[in-house]
Amino acid sequence: MSAAKDYQDPPPTPLIDVEEFTQWSFYRAIIAEFVATLLFLYILVLTVIGSSKLLDTESPCGGVGVLGIAWAVGGMIFVLVYCTAGISGGHINPAVTFGLLLARKISLIRAVLYIMAQCLGAICGCGLAKSFQKGYYVRYKGGANMLSDEYSIGTGLAAEIIGTFVLVYTVFSATDPKRNARDSHVPVLAPLPIGFAVFMVHLATIPITGTGINPARSLGAAVIYNEAEAWDHHWIFWVGPFIGAAIAAIYHQVIIRAGAVKALGSFRSSSAV
Repeated sequence: MSAAKDYQDPPPTPLIDVEEFTQWSFYRAIIAEFVATLLFLYILVLTVIGSSKLLDTESPCGGVGVLGIAWAVGGMIFVLVYCTAGISGGHINPAVTFGLLLARKISLIRAVLYIMAQCLGAICGCGLAKSFQKGYYVRYKGGANMLSDEYSIGTGLAAEIIGTFVLVYTVFSATDPKRNARDSHVPVLAPLPIGFAVFMVHLATIPITGTGINPARSLGAAVIYNEAEAWDHHWIFWVGPFIGAAIAAIYHQVIIRAGAVKALGSFRSSSAV
């Protein structure tokens, strides 16, 4: 019996791949990202509004609270990643897309169109939620991300950076092709840790920023609510997640997957020839 071959990492995805425009799977993936982000924002916003309404009316159940909102968001991400992972990769978040672009897992063209689809889907999802409960939507600020008065801009930015790092690092670990090749059950279980990462980050950061860690989510809620308070610190919900995603991509590729060591070894081998 021959020895098993060593695992070889797949080659980096070309930065510009015009052939994607000729493939139906490319457009199907963009549509999947749009629909998934729409559904995500629809559930998220209605959960926030419903919880706030019950809390205000002093209902016996008191609303689902922070814990319930975190469960709803994490659970919805689990469901949507499970449904779309085989179609688009299940990003549902520009920060995830950006991190995978930096790691050369997707092309620049795909990343740009994914982000556009995610942002449009988020706006449509929030618009759909508002159309069902316009009065409550305005009263409870449409689930828009806002920096809490008790926290500084630096704290809010740090919360978004660290929260997004946790999410994107989990995405890299859960979808690592080396682990998938070694353990056949890993691809099936991948949506679970991603959903749990979103759940735990929401528990930690809802009191600070309402938890963005997803620029499309923050943009969609801000566009449909469209009040000054939703735009005051909106930049935090883009800059923070993109920084967090970049750090996670670098950490996973260079440290965890030893990209720098492999590159140095390759350089030394070629120099010795």
